[in-house]
Formats: sequence, C-alpha cells, structure tokens
Amino acid sequence: MNLLLLRDEDFISADLVLLRGRRLQHLLQVHQAAVGDSLKVGQLGGMMGRGELLALSAEHAELSVQLDQPPPAKLLLTLLLAMPRPKMFRRILQHCATLGVAEIILLNSFRVEKSFWQTPFLQPEQIEENLLLGLEQARDTVLPRIQIEKRFKPFVEDRLPALIAERLALVAHPGDYPACPRAVTQPTALAIGPEGGWIPYEVDKLVEAGFQPVQLGARILRVETAVTALIGRLF
Repeated sequence: MNLLLLRDEDFISADLVLLRGRRLQHLLQVHQAAVGDSLKVGQLGGMMGRGELLALSAEHAELSVQLDQPPPAKLLLTLLLAMPRPKMFRRILQHCATLGVAEIILLNSFRVEKSFWQTPFLQPEQIEENLLLGLEQARDTVLPRIQIEKRFKPFVEDRLPALIAERLALVAHPGDYPACPRAVTQPTALAIGPEGGWIPYEVDKLVEAGFQPVQLGARILRVETAVTALIGRLF
C-alpha cells in the first residue's frame, strides 16, 4: 500500500481521520507503523497529501491529515474489454487502476463464456475493492469509470460510434495489420478481445463503427499481458 486511501466517512473533523479494518491491519502488520510516523494519504475522489499518525492501537488509528496535492492525471483512454475469466478479471482491474485508465467498458463477445457474467467479482463492491488496490499501488485517488455492456451488436452499432467520436479508435487483433502506434497524445479507445480473440464478425463490426485493427507482433498474448503491453506502448 503506497497510498493510504481515505473515505469521507473516515473523517471525524476537517483534518482528523479514524481508521479501522483492512487499512488498520496494514498499518500494524505491513508498515509496522508507530505514533509520529508520516504517511502518504489521499481522499478517495479528491486530493492527496500527508498524514501524521497520532494514535495507534489494535482497535483504531487516528491521523492528522493535510491534503494539498492533486492526484496524477488519468490516461486519455477508454478501454473496451471483452469480459475476461474471473480470476484474470480481478488482476486486470488492478492493473488498469494502477496504469491510470480513465474508463473501462466490459463487453460481451462470442468467445466469452456465459458463466463469466455470473462471477461475484462483478458485484460493485468487488469491482471497487480491486480498483482500490490498484489506486493504492499507483498513488492515485480517482476510480476508473466502469460500464457493463452484455449485448455486443446493439452497443457497437447504436452507441459506440458516438462514444469514439474525435478519438483514435483501435482494436487489437492478431493478423496482417499495422503495428500498434506508440506514445499517442490524443484521446484513444482501445478494444481488446477475450482469450481466443475476437471472431471475424466482431472485428468487422468494430471496423464499421470506426476502429482500426492493430497488432503487437506474432506472439499470442494472454488478455492481462495484452492489456499491460498495449497500454504501455500507447502511452
């Protein structure tokens, strides 16, 4: 935990917070914190700064905080992601939050198993928990926006063209396509398929909506590897 994230309900006054639960246990067991320590803190959805540990026990921690620094800027990226396998999904959420992805749209695909949509990891509290882990790692306070679209064709035909207007729109897919560009500076939409890739129909529909197919070379990557590699290359 490189940043101690604070919620509104943690504040007992304008500059005092009281912590219990997971964050308290992390202070005790991982940081091995002591009264007087200075810690990097941030208010969820708000500013960052420093916190001084005023009191610490097995029941709670009390900190005096000063929040005077903005969080890091988000990437100008909307990630369209075919719903991954549940265990991989958790890691991808954390990676995306750490890397600074602004928005994630979870999309259905022919090769997405129906059972993936039943995972408890799609519950809002589970999504937030994994995103928070990514924010803590990166020292960020702003959660990525999450959107779930279970109907591929209506979303791609009716809503996607407007969403990608004035954006560089790329769909990652193995094949004889141009290489993924590097170090882009404009708002970008990136579509990454499931294990096994998009089917040709899905690639065609994305192209019709305004996407350009790109590739990362001859190697076939796992989804979580592709997410990290593509975002790192683009930004």
